[in-house]
Amino acid sequence: MSGTVRDNAALSRFELEADGMMAIANYRLADGIITFTHTEVPPQARGHGLAAELIAGALEAVRARGLKVVARCSYVRAYLARHPQFRDLLA
Repeated sequence: MSGTVRDNAALSRFELEADGMMAIANYRLADGIITFTHTEVPPQARGHGLAAELIAGALEAVRARGLKVVARCSYVRAYLARHPQFRDLLA
């Protein structure tokens, strides 16, 4: 699966559409900190790396914007634990 991660600021979420399915990572943004609150992948797309691709793209966008991250979402917390190259983003 592969697609383009985009920030849907109007809905406060990052989105990744691949093979007709949409994965999302909801967030709240305030004072230079983005708080990831929930990641959702359609059941039929689970286990194919869609969530990992979504979060990697979201974190790259966060880095480019100079924001810090708070991971309230368990998936984002686990992703950050497995990918030390993004730990500098933690608030």
